[in-house]
Amino acid sequence: MDTTLQDPLVGRLLDGRYRVDARIAVGGMATVYRAVDTRLDRVLALKVMHPALATDAAFVERFIREAKSVARLAHPNVVGVFDQGAEGAYVYLAMEYVAGCTLRDVLRERGALTPRAALDILEPVLAALGAAHRAGFVHRDMKPENVLIGDDGRVKVADFGLVRAVGSATATTGSVLGTVSYLAPEQIEHGTADTRADVYACGVVLYEMLTGGKPHAGDTPAQVLYQHLHTDVPAPSATVPGLAPELDELVAAASARNADLRPHDAVALLALVREARAALGDEQLDAEPPQARSEPRDTAEDRTSVIARVVPAESDVQQVQHTNRLPAPEAPPAAPGRRAARLSRAPRGPLLIVLGVLLALGLGTGVWYINSGQFTRVPAVLGQTEAAATQRIKDAGLDVGTTKRAFSDVYERGTVMAVTPAPGERVRGNATVTLTLSRGPEIVKVPNLRNKPLAEAKAILKKEGLAPGVVTSEFHDSVAQGAVIGSDPEPGTERRPDSAVALVVSKGSPIDVPDVTAETVADATATLQEAGLTVRVAPERIHSPEDAGTVAAQSLAEGSRAAEGDTITLTVSKGPKLVEVPDVTEESTEDARTILEDAGFEVEVKKSFPFLGDTVASQSVEGGETAPEGSTVTITIKGL
Repeated sequence: MDTTLQDPLVGRLLDGRYRVDARIAVGGMATVYRAVDTRLDRVLALKVMHPALATDAAFVERFIREAKSVARLAHPNVVGVFDQGAEGAYVYLAMEYVAGCTLRDVLRERGALTPRAALDILEPVLAALGAAHRAGFVHRDMKPENVLIGDDGRVKVADFGLVRAVGSATATTGSVLGTVSYLAPEQIEHGTADTRADVYACGVVLYEMLTGGKPHAGDTPAQVLYQHLHTDVPAPSATVPGLAPELDELVAAASARNADLRPHDAVALLALVREARAALGDEQLDAEPPQARSEPRDTAEDRTSVIARVVPAESDVQQVQHTNRLPAPEAPPAAPGRRAARLSRAPRGPLLIVLGVLLALGLGTGVWYINSGQFTRVPAVLGQTEAAATQRIKDAGLDVGTTKRAFSDVYERGTVMAVTPAPGERVRGNATVTLTLSRGPEIVKVPNLRNKPLAEAKAILKKEGLAPGVVTSEFHDSVAQGAVIGSDPEPGTERRPDSAVALVVSKGSPIDVPDVTAETVADATATLQEAGLTVRVAPERIHSPEDAGTVAAQSLAEGSRAAEGDTITLTVSKGPKLVEVPDVTEESTEDARTILEDAGFEVEVKKSFPFLGDTVASQSVEGGETAPEGSTVTITIKGL
C-alpha cells in the first residue's frame, strides 16, 4: 500500500512554490519528499523537519544556520542545497534530487562488493568529505544511507553537518542502531567529533563494502558501542580469505581506535586509498568475495530505494494551451432599398438609447486610458541573455537604458541578474528599463596572513569576503606563538566569496621538557617555570619509591616537546608503601624467591660457603616486619 496517500504534505504546494509529489524516506529528524519547483520547473528533494522538532527554536536556528553553511560547499560529490524556508509548522530544505539509490540499497542487494567497486565508491566519498574538512565542516554521521549513487554512476554525500543538531533520537530504534555502527570511540566516550571521526566511519563503511557485514554486531546499541570502545575492527581478510593485505592495512589505518593513529582528515585517507589501489593488480581488484550475490535481487519486497527514480506522471507534463481567435462569418449585405426603409421606419426612442450607451463607452474608454491604458508592466527577464531580455522589453513597448554589470553567484555570466523598475511593476508605456548583467561569481584573492595573530587573521579573511576554516597548530622557530604560519589555499590564490581558508598557527619554538621526578615540589616548579612552562600540582598523592613530598610523576615525560605556556601536572609522592615481609626461612631458594616477589619485593640471593645448600637460613628483613614495597630483601642460603 502506498503510505504516501496518508501524508498530509503529498499533493500540497509548500510555500507557494514547491509541489510535493511523493514521499521518499522518513528519518528521525525529517521526512524527504520528491517535489517540483514550480517557479523553475525542476525536480528536487524537499527535506521537511518533523513538526514536533520545529517547535524547538534553538533546534530550528541551528538547522537553518548549518544548512546555509553546507550550501557553500560547491563540490560535485556533495548533494547541493538550493533553498531554505518555512511555512507554518513545516521547516524545509530544498535540495538536489539524485535519481538512483543509496549505498545501503547496493549492499542489501549485492552483499559484498569487489575491491574495485568498493574503492570506486569510497574515493568520491572521501573527495566530498575532504572538501568539507578543509572548509571546516565535519559530517558526524557517515554511513551507507548517506551515500547516494545516481543512475548515471555519480556518487554524492548527503546530510552534511545537520546530524549534529539531533539530540532527541532514542537508542532503541533501528535507525539509531544502524548509526552507532559507524560512531568513532571518541564520539561515544567523550561526545566529541572532529575530522578523524569521519575517517573512522569511512573505515567501517569500507569494511562493510568488502565483507558485506558490519565489523561489530550486537542485539542492542549498548553492545555495539562497547565493542567500538574495546575491540579493534577486524581485518576484512578474516571474513574474505585471499583479500589483498593492502586493503587490511587501509581498514586498520582508518578505523584505529586511537584517533591520533588515524589519517588526520579525508584528504589524507584519500591519498592512502590511491596508494593501495596502485599497489593492487587487476586480479586483486576484481576478486569476487564469497559473500557477494551474483544476481542482485530486484523485487519490490527486497529493495527499498531511498532515492527513487524520476518517472514523470501525466500530470507533470505541462500542456501548452492555445486560445485561437477565429473570425466570425460576415453577414450577407442587405439590399439598399430595404435597409433605407428599415432606417426610416426605426423608432427614435431606441436610437437615443443606443447613442447614450456609445457615449458612456467612449467616456469609460477615456477614463481607462488615462488611469490604466497608458501603463504596462515590466516583463520578467531575469536569467535571460541581454539580447533576449532587450527584445522582450521592446516588445512590451518599453525602452532599454544604460546596462550595468555586477558580480553574482546565482546568475550565469552575461545573463540579467536585476531589472529597474522591478519585473511586474507598472510603468508608463514609454518608460526606460535598466538591466544589470551578471559578471559571474566575484573572485577573491587569499591574503598573506603570515605572522598575523589568529584573531586578526580571521578578521582580515572576513573583511576580504572569505571564511576562516580549520585551524591547526605546529611548532615554528621564527613565527611567534599564536601567529599564522601559512594558509590553505596559499596567499594569492583566487577563490569565490565565502570560501573557507584553513590556517596553520604557530605554537612557538618547542621546549624540551626536563625530568623533575624525585625533586621537591618547589624545586620542580622553579625548573619548569624557568623553561617557560606552567605548573599544576595534582590534589591526589600516590605511593611511589620517591621520598614523601617529592615529585612522583609528571604529565609530560622527559624529552617531550611542549609549547611555551603549556601546563605540566605534577603528582606528589606519599612515600613508599610499607608491606609486611613474609617469613621464608627454611624455604627452598626458588619458593622463597616466588613468595617474596609475589609480595612486591626484589630478591637478592646470598649463599654461604661451600654453596651446596638450597634452604634459606636467614633474610635481611625478618618475617612479620614491614619494608617499602619494591625494596630488596636479601636471603642467605645454608651451606653444608
